[in-house]
Amino acid sequence: MICPDRFLATLPRSDERDAEGRRNIAVLLQYDGTEFLGFQRQAQIPTVQQTLEEGLERLLKHPVRITAAGRTDTGVHAAGQVINFRTTARIPEDRICPALNSVVPKSIVAYAAAQVAPRFSARFSARSRVYYYVMATGDYPSVFTRRFTYHYPWPLDVAAMNRAASYFRGNRDFRSFCVEAGPQENTIRTVFLVRCRQRRGLLITVVHANAFLRGMVRAVMGTLIDVGRGKLAPEDIERILAARSRAAASAAAPPQGLCLARVNY
Repeated sequence: MICPDRFLATLPRSDERDAEGRRNIAVLLQYDGTEFLGFQRQAQIPTVQQTLEEGLERLLKHPVRITAAGRTDTGVHAAGQVINFRTTARIPEDRICPALNSVVPKSIVAYAAAQVAPRFSARFSARSRVYYYVMATGDYPSVFTRRFTYHYPWPLDVAAMNRAASYFRGNRDFRSFCVEAGPQENTIRTVFLVRCRQRRGLLITVVHANAFLRGMVRAVMGTLIDVGRGKLAPEDIERILAARSRAAASAAAPPQGLCLARVNY
């Protein structure tokens, strides 16, 4: 998660409006994804997008459609999600977060907002994204962290997991690690870092890439866990990538351990 001041410093802030006279507003927010059916608006509710759009429409008195940097899945959290939307309303920038927080559930918190250049898109202007996957490795789960960690009390070979993680780095085809990819869909992504580290009863995996496919991080984590259990060798990652089939990789890790931590612009 990045601090609000750092986030605001990375944005192309501007007083310019689009051709329809609308301001383009970027917002940094966090949410507990436990009770949402993912980010993206869909027939089933509630979703984070639907909740935010309905809240913004109450404030701004006109229809709103937001764009997000990452469309997280059901049960996945965000500590540094970024959205943008356009508005003709005159609400000052410094009032947007307090006003939005007053009309959305407490599981969503907006904590920085700014007017940005009309061309800015939370999704397409992003240079990279960082996810954390957090596993609690103690004998028993904690009632205080169970919504945000995957409890896994069995031994794992973390050194082997990190050797396997090195195979994901670079410009690779991740078709084996995504769901619902069409035959013509570009499944190549550039991964800058995958690293597992142990800290105070937690195993935290950081995954940093230019962009992610649907279900990609959870599939990567499920496969790394199988390496840690000894069911796969680190070298098997090359074979799984080359297969270009979701069936070649392991089952996805549970959603509650996953968090969109930061978006870089």
